[in-house]
Amino acid sequence: MSGHSKWANIKHKKGRMDALRGKVTTKISREITIAVKNGGADATGNMRLKLALQKARENNIPKENIQRAIQKGQGSLEGSNYEEFMYEGYGPAGVAVMLDILTDNRNRTAADIRHLFSKNNGNLGESGCVSWMFTKKGIIIVEKDGVDEESLMMLALDSGADDFSADGDVYEILTDPDQFEAVQQALDAAKITVASAQLSMVPQTTVSLADEDATKVTKLLEALEEHDDVQEVYTNADLPDEEEED
Repeated sequence: MSGHSKWANIKHKKGRMDALRGKVTTKISREITIAVKNGGADATGNMRLKLALQKARENNIPKENIQRAIQKGQGSLEGSNYEEFMYEGYGPAGVAVMLDILTDNRNRTAADIRHLFSKNNGNLGESGCVSWMFTKKGIIIVEKDGVDEESLMMLALDSGADDFSADGDVYEILTDPDQFEAVQQALDAAKITVASAQLSMVPQTTVSLADEDATKVTKLLEALEEHDDVQEVYTNADLPDEEEED
């Protein structure tokens, strides 16, 4: 399964979003607000909120920002009315791209995203054009340093994980969404530090890229990541190691 969530791993290992700290704070705050609005402020029974708060901790989001986002979701503070939906399209070399969107202006966002695809040798597609290539999965990333591979693999699989792989300096654990929390709890009980954990859209098969195609696809993915209204980017592109090191 290594490579199937390559973009998520590249973002984690390179810390691409660190340079966009303000954008990260805004995006995670929006996610917390929507999670609270849809499922309440108790993270115990709200998996989406629990993951958003975990992501906030991973990115060192200030507590006051988190509290403000929760209050907006509860309606005690004024906030924008966000719509959430998914865009689908194609990048260079025909790779599939899916985007989680949160926006307060659908028309503006549609125009922006269409422009980014067009500018970077891709095109925005119709709903359903690539989503059939992806399956919703839990992805848990553990850094290799000081972690025994065989022990971690057995723990993950025994607690309900679907797959385990090593990719560069991290281990990747893949789970069914229903088993995601159970695997996280098992890792926590074993005092295994999780670098990141999220529910993601994982491609069933990947497209291997090299040279110019890899560079073009990376440029498109980074441009989409930087847009304020794009929460997550998913792709079936399998980028080579040199793209990770650029």
